[in-house]
Amino acid sequence: MAFRSGRHFLQIPGPTNVPDRVLRAMDFPTIDHRGPEFARLTQEIFERLKRVFKTASDVVIFPASGTGAWEAALVNTLSPGDKVLMFETGQFAAQWYRMALELGLSAELVPGDWRHGVDPAALEARLRDDKRQEIKAVGVVHNETATGVTSRIAELRRAIDGAGHPALFMVDTISSLASIDYRHDEWGVDVTVAGSQKGLMLPPGISFNAVSAKARAAGKTARLPKAYWRWEEMIKSNQTGYFPYTPATNLLYGLREALRMLEEEGLDNVYARHTRLAEATRRAVRAWGLEILCLDAREYSNTLTAVLMPPGHDADKLRATVLERFNMSLGMGLGKVQGRVFRIGHLGDFNELMLAGTLAGVEMGLAAAGVPHQRGGVMAALDYLAGVEAPGAARHAAQRGRG
Repeated sequence: MAFRSGRHFLQIPGPTNVPDRVLRAMDFPTIDHRGPEFARLTQEIFERLKRVFKTASDVVIFPASGTGAWEAALVNTLSPGDKVLMFETGQFAAQWYRMALELGLSAELVPGDWRHGVDPAALEARLRDDKRQEIKAVGVVHNETATGVTSRIAELRRAIDGAGHPALFMVDTISSLASIDYRHDEWGVDVTVAGSQKGLMLPPGISFNAVSAKARAAGKTARLPKAYWRWEEMIKSNQTGYFPYTPATNLLYGLREALRMLEEEGLDNVYARHTRLAEATRRAVRAWGLEILCLDAREYSNTLTAVLMPPGHDADKLRATVLERFNMSLGMGLGKVQGRVFRIGHLGDFNELMLAGTLAGVEMGLAAAGVPHQRGGVMAALDYLAGVEAPGAARHAAQRGRG
């Protein structure tokens, strides 16, 4: 392969770019995971993690991908044959549903068009129809990574309450945690599923369950087989700063540093940054004359944008052109939208100049691949960004003026 100067632009919606601070934090010798230094490390991590999930409840860390955390959510709370209600908002919601079936649950998938999030009214109506309250859990993907659609979790909680239904509420935040506002306790979520490789700015390899008291109580009678995924053993061991088995020590070094970075920026500022960069991306897409896959502006994702190709043009050919010509990776279309969409990731350790380079690569790629479009998407994004003041900018300007 010919040498390529400059950096590779990794603009898939996860794994995301890992900041230098996090890489350096992981570049240390492994310590004794039964020693006092390790206990201090994990106790700091759990304290900071709870602030990201916005919970006072327990958070469990697994050496696994987000898929492992899905399984942990199900096996710790449910029994064979239990009914689980899920909604087809995209590829990952459908995978969670298939996992439920494979685990021996009676799972129901409400069909969707992959262009909308979960409809709160449809959820409430389905739960009201469940007169015998046989549905034991509702599983929802907060931000569907395959489609760029964000479901409205607070409204879904109100729908469950409006139906007066006792089902557990499980939410996948793998591509939204630490990037899009999320409130485990306030929104009455029983199990939140998350992973390390997106908003938390880490390599893949660790995943999380935030667990409500109601979910832990359900675990006392849950009969699905579990050993590695068992919450209670983990929570008991974590209380002293340790794990019941060997943890991913160096990833935990990185996690501590990432959590410190999020707090230094401030979570509200993190969310505002993602909102600002996402809106700039959407303005670029519209200026190109292309269509955003998500149809409801209330459900636009602030971590990625899925873009529909014009009829007769292959998204994967465009992605290959962009990679070959400009050394940039864009997200492929998954499942039902394979070949029809490309995805622009704009999350994690990401800023305005990185977005400008990303959008320039897309615009050049559209031209190089012969995809019909209008020029000017990059300028539309830059005009927007130049007119939107970032949080803290006025304060910094005033400080410079006093100097």
